[in-house]
Amino acid sequence: MIIDRFEDRLLALHYVFPAPLNRFGRLLAADPGLEALPDMGAAKLASLLDLDADRASLLRKKLNCNADPPYTEVYAASSITPILYTHELYPQSLAQLIDPPAVLYAAGDTSLLSIRNKAAVIGSRKATSYSRVAMEKIIPPLVSRGYAIVSGLAMGADAMAHETAIRHGGKTIGVLGTGLSHRYPKQNSGLYDVMQEGHLLITEYPPYAGPKKWQFPMRNRIISGLSDIVIVTEAARPSGTMSTIDHALEHGKDVHAVPGPINSPLSAGPNRLILEGAAPALDGYTILGGLPREPV
Repeated sequence: MIIDRFEDRLLALHYVFPAPLNRFGRLLAADPGLEALPDMGAAKLASLLDLDADRASLLRKKLNCNADPPYTEVYAASSITPILYTHELYPQSLAQLIDPPAVLYAAGDTSLLSIRNKAAVIGSRKATSYSRVAMEKIIPPLVSRGYAIVSGLAMGADAMAHETAIRHGGKTIGVLGTGLSHRYPKQNSGLYDVMQEGHLLITEYPPYAGPKKWQFPMRNRIISGLSDIVIVTEAARPSGTMSTIDHALEHGKDVHAVPGPINSPLSAGPNRLILEGAAPALDGYTILGGLPREPV
C-alpha cells in the first residue's frame, strides 16, 4: 500500500520515532510533504534527524515495517483522534513551545481543546486531604466561569483536580505521560473511563507507549502550555510538580500557589513560590479577581 497523504506519512514516522516537532524541522524543510521519506536512506535520515548511524539504520528498518497501515483509519477504529500540528484543533499555545508536540493523540471530547480558558491544577502524587479542601474552594468558581481544568491524571492531586471538576459540572482535560493503550496508574482506571467518555485525554505518545520515567517531565510542558493559569496545591521541593511550574514561568503563565503550614514538607514548594512572587491561591474568586479583565 502506498501512503499518499501527508497525515499518514507523518503518523507512520511518529509511530516509530515519537519525537517533538522541533526534531523534525530539518526533515520537513527538506521534504515538506514527506513524499521522499519512504525511499530515504539511513544516511540521509541520520543527517536530517540528528541521529547516529546505528539509530538511523534501525529507524529505516522500523519505517519499512510500519509504513503500510492507514493510520488515521486504524486510530479511528480505536476511538483515537490524532491531531497533527497542522490540524485546526491543534492548540496554538502549544505551537509556541520550543519543542511542540508533533502529534496529539486524543480520546474523548476533542472540542475541549477549543475552550478559551483553561486552568491547570496540579500538586503532589502524595497530596493530603489539604489539597482536596483547597480544590473545593478553588475549582468550583473556575468551572462556573467556563474554565476547563487541566491536570496530569496522576495519583494524588491530579486525580483530585479532575474529580473535583467533574463533581461540580465542569470539563477537564487529562494530559498523559503514556500512550492511550496504557492506563497508568492503574488505580485511576475508573477515572480514565469517565474522562474518555465525557471529557478529554491527550498525549504526545503513540498508543503503544508504556510508562517511562522521562516521559512525565516532558508531559508537564503540555500541561503548562495548554493553560492560561497554573495553580499548585501541595508540592515538595524539588518535585515533578515544581518542574511544571518552571515551564509555566518560562511560558509567561499566571502562577498561583496554595499557602500551607510551614511545617509541612508538601507546602514547601507553594510557600516558596509565594515568597518568590506567585499569587496566593486563597480561593477561586481571588484567582479570577487577579486575572486581567477582558475588554468590554
